[in-house]
Amino acid sequence: MSDLAEIKAAARKAGFARRKQAHAADPGTGAGVLSEVLAGYRGVPLSGYMPIRTEIDPLPAMAEAAAHGPVGIPVIIGAGQPLKFAQWEPDMPLVEGAFGARIPETPSFFEPEILIVPLVAFDAAGGRLGYGGGFYDRTLERLRARRPTLAIGFAYRAQMADRLPLEETDQKLDIIVNEHEVIDLRALPI
Repeated sequence: MSDLAEIKAAARKAGFARRKQAHAADPGTGAGVLSEVLAGYRGVPLSGYMPIRTEIDPLPAMAEAAAHGPVGIPVIIGAGQPLKFAQWEPDMPLVEGAFGARIPETPSFFEPEILIVPLVAFDAAGGRLGYGGGFYDRTLERLRARRPTLAIGFAYRAQMADRLPLEETDQKLDIIVNEHEVIDLRALPI
């Protein structure tokens, strides 16, 4: 394992521990803060995610957004591939997909312009650590090459790290939403 891989593994381990602790104390306010952000983008195609493990739950915000426009959820096609996004509606039939995340039983794919991105850790500059598969990095790179795509990291405040070990291929977040606040990073110098 390379030095960077070891450093990333340690940062992920610390992020998972912080997330687990925050999840246990979750006041349930995160989706409300996320809904406030999404209200400014009514009707814009977006993708959320089906929460697994100790991820903060975006489903109430996604359900509200679905009343105004298309909402999707990610589908893992295969290792090394970008994600595809299947249209989602509250209470639709779902089946288990890769890594235990639920996906539509009969997927109808589309391309979102906004991605609500789960994560393990983030930093004040918009850096993000995920699970290590690179799915969101590949996907954001592909979508951003076609048109502007907004990446909204959704996490607990406790998941913030002072600094993350990032690589050139790691895609930055534009906005971070947690259970207490919205951090808009688009105005920060690069």
